[in-house]
Amino acid sequence: MIRYITPAVTPLTEDGQIDVQAVHDLYHFLINKGVDGILVLGSIGEFFAFTMEEKKTLIQAAVAAVDHRVPLIVGTGSTVRADVVDLSRFALEAGADAVMIVPPYYFALTDRDVFEWFDGLAQEIPGRVYLYNFPDRTGYSIAPSVVAALAEKHSNIIGIKDTIGGMDHTREVIKAVKKIRPDFEVYSGFDDNFSHNVLSGGNGCVAGLSNIVPEITHALAEAARNGDFAGMQKGQLQIDRLMDVYTVGAPFVPFVKAAVGLRGVPVSSKVTQPLPTPTEEQLEALRRILAKEITL
Repeated sequence: MIRYITPAVTPLTEDGQIDVQAVHDLYHFLINKGVDGILVLGSIGEFFAFTMEEKKTLIQAAVAAVDHRVPLIVGTGSTVRADVVDLSRFALEAGADAVMIVPPYYFALTDRDVFEWFDGLAQEIPGRVYLYNFPDRTGYSIAPSVVAALAEKHSNIIGIKDTIGGMDHTREVIKAVKKIRPDFEVYSGFDDNFSHNVLSGGNGCVAGLSNIVPEITHALAEAARNGDFAGMQKGQLQIDRLMDVYTVGAPFVPFVKAAVGLRGVPVSSKVTQPLPTPTEEQLEALRRILAKEITL
């Protein structure tokens, strides 16, 4: 199974509330353009800035908007264990297909700590679970051996999003886990790793540019599914050029959201504090990057 899943931005009103109508508009845009799934409350979705009640509001809106047309995954990571379990159960009961959990951040954990964290959660969460490895944000990495051990012990742990630049770590995860769980899904978290991931035996990407150019990421995934190497090269080169979106400003979340708005989707560039608001100069830079690949 090769997929390009969208970690969706979270539309907000000008007063910072979840924009339920814009959630519907965004997801319809993504699904109509061919995305293979939607992740709610990922890093680009600003999960770190919302209360539990706000997260539950977004989950309910997402379930209604997606309406089982594509798989819906919900990010439920937290440093508070009870919150992870509560939000995961809520999302699954509401109709989500799976949850994705980033391990605790702030303190670095040992391999044993990470295993025990997910081992316990897998027993308490009555549904499918994806691991989320993002060492730039957590301060440590989920080791390939830990991924393999969790996959072997828990059938409901079904995959991982591995957000690491380059493919060294992801390649080792693929080698470690696929021999014991061929069905285990291994996704890269950066768009420019899509083709390398697939050619290494992985399952594709859960990556942000699919918010902005879902028709391009769909064409790339289709080419990969069909063994169309010329199509893969064309799509990957487009993605590689569009990676410039991530260089317009940091953190990149507001600029991905602003670029979605430039596509004509009614999504405000409003973000949660303390993320920056894009300037006019940055918006113009985004326009120039996008105009090279698509018609605005």
